[in-house]
Parts: sequence; C-alpha cells; structure tokens
Amino acid sequence: MIRNTTKSWGAPSRLLHWATAGVILFLLFLGAWMSLFVDDVLEQFRLVQIHKSWGFVAFSLALIRIIWRLTQRSTPALPDSMSWAERMMAHLGHLGLYAMMVIMPVSGWLMASASPLQDRFGVKNKVFDLFELYDPFVPGSESVSDFFAQVHFLSALAITAIIAGHAGAALWHHFVRKEDVLMRMTFGKYTK
Repeated sequence: MIRNTTKSWGAPSRLLHWATAGVILFLLFLGAWMSLFVDDVLEQFRLVQIHKSWGFVAFSLALIRIIWRLTQRSTPALPDSMSWAERMMAHLGHLGLYAMMVIMPVSGWLMASASPLQDRFGVKNKVFDLFELYDPFVPGSESVSDFFAQVHFLSALAITAIIAGHAGAALWHHFVRKEDVLMRMTFGKYTK
C-alpha cells in the first residue's frame, strides 16, 4: 500500500519515518560523542564534517516527510480509547517533532555558516564533499554563531525528550493497551 488510509500508514510514510528516526538518532549520538568525548582537534573536525553532511540528509528527509504528509488525504485515526488530553499530547508531540526536524539542521547550518573560524580557515559547508551549501554570513559573526549554537543545543535536548515520549507512548499503546499504533508504523497492518 502506497497511500495512507484511516487504518494504516502507507509504505512511503513508514520508510520516511524510520529513515528519519535512524538519521536523527545517529546525529544525536554523533553530536554528543564529538562534543563530550573527542579531544583531538583533527578528529573533531572530521566528525563535524560528517555531522554537517548527515544533518543535510536529515533536513532533506524532513522536507520530503512534510511534503508527503501534506499530499495525503487521510492518516490513521488515533485509538478511540485516547482521552482528549492524550490526543492533544499526541498532536503536540508530532508538531514538536516536525518543528525540531527543521529547526535542528537549520540552526546547525546557520551556526557553522556564521562561525568566524570557518572564514579564517576557509572551511566550506560541504555535503559529503559533493556540493557546497550557501553561506549567508560572510564575514562570520561569533555572536550569531553562538546564538545558533545555543538554539542547536536546546533543540537537541527538546527532540531527545520528544522522541523518548513518542517511543514510550508507542510502546505503551502496544504492550499495555494492546492497540495497533506501533504495528501500523512498522508493518502497516491494522489488527482490529
């Protein structure tokens, strides 16, 4: 099944969901690893370049997800057992995820673009050494870079919390309430 229905997510939605989740989890791990545990400047530079490239992939996947979601006539309904408050939390959680999927990579790109070190050392924002991203800050500004670094860090904390809540809710619906919310996003099956 390609398109979403009121009973299940279509294959493109499921693929985009899990691809985006995998890339974001990888980026969160890599960002924490290179910030907290890597002291060697050359190794940190190498990891930052990998992080930038995969950040572009995450942003691209987010845009494709948003476009795909907007083109779908229907989406699976939330379980009938959910209260109004639970439905509101689910909607706000999804909205938060989509917002963070855009804010995180954009803030990372703007942070790197505004960095005076990037201009001083001639470092380009390249995606897998294939092409260069536009640099809106020439010359760079340390205060602008610091601002976007703070946004990037806070959005990393926010998306981590939202993902934990999202995954926890899916597991709770699956194991405690015995509902098919998780099945619809994994195998696309509607069991009721």
